[in-house]
Amino acid sequence: MATSLKNLSDYNSDKLPDISGKRFGIVVAEWNKEITDALCKGAYETLLKHGARPENIHRNTVPGSFELTLGSQYLAMSNEIDAVIALGVVIKGDTKHDDYICHAVAKGLTDVALKFNKPVIFGLVTTNDEQQAKDRAGGKHGNKGVEAAITAIQMLALHN
Repeated sequence: MATSLKNLSDYNSDKLPDISGKRFGIVVAEWNKEITDALCKGAYETLLKHGARPENIHRNTVPGSFELTLGSQYLAMSNEIDAVIALGVVIKGDTKHDDYICHAVAKGLTDVALKFNKPVIFGLVTTNDEQQAKDRAGGKHGNKGVEAAITAIQMLALHN
């Protein structure tokens, strides 16, 4: 569903599992830092709200969204991490770079999840311009970081 039709921060909290003993890795791209920091804040606060302990949430940064895949793999390969949340933003520009990056990240994160048999969540905001990205990082369309954290929690419920 298009983000313009749904607020990314709206979710049903019924039947969420106990995550007090779960450990999360959050990988955040530094490119577009203002936006990615807002995504990370949304994910972090959502995990805490639903019972994660601060000491069980580990944040790693990578230079850009393309590097989210390897950054996620480094966390996923650890037995100390139960789920990984990858957060970044790719804004369409004058070239087709966004197509290449988005495809590579989507495929890469899927491969990491399957390789390590744990949730690796695609929290990549892909937009046509900077304002759309801000709207999805705590603006009028909610926060993709919140959605990514809830997705991680829901996926952990499937694994139990």
